[in-house]
Amino acid sequence: MSLSSRFAVGIHILALIELNKEGTSSSEFLASSVNTNPVVIRKLMGMLKKAGLVEVHPGIAGAKLAKKLSDISLFDVYKAVNIVQENELFSVHDNPNPNCLVGRNIQNTIEPLFVAAQVAMEKVLEGVTLEDVVKDIADKGNMNC
Repeated sequence: MSLSSRFAVGIHILALIELNKEGTSSSEFLASSVNTNPVVIRKLMGMLKKAGLVEVHPGIAGAKLAKKLSDISLFDVYKAVNIVQENELFSVHDNPNPNCLVGRNIQNTIEPLFVAAQVAMEKVLEGVTLEDVVKDIADKGNMNC
């Protein structure tokens, strides 16, 4: 069981748009890099547009970033693609047995730990920009998409 890949794909899309800014970043082009269907890319592009991270125009192929790389944090992307609601990254199982010591107390014991872990992760994401990601990718080699 893992989190949705939307977050990773959202970062992928934004990085590729930046690194391909001299070309046309159509949903087909982006999908070929992600190795997915263009429909998936268009859905995510809609989320990224709604969050103010990309500019796209219906009927016109291509997309561009709506902000400077340094102004887009990974937390912005995380929120844009609706990974989880506030304090809901981890969920606890419903209806544990109240007649069992563990079942009666597990939720109250682990929920604060889960919330703290999510807050810590989100703080890390706030400190990393798309500029950091793109620079690291660009340092690794030439564009071959």
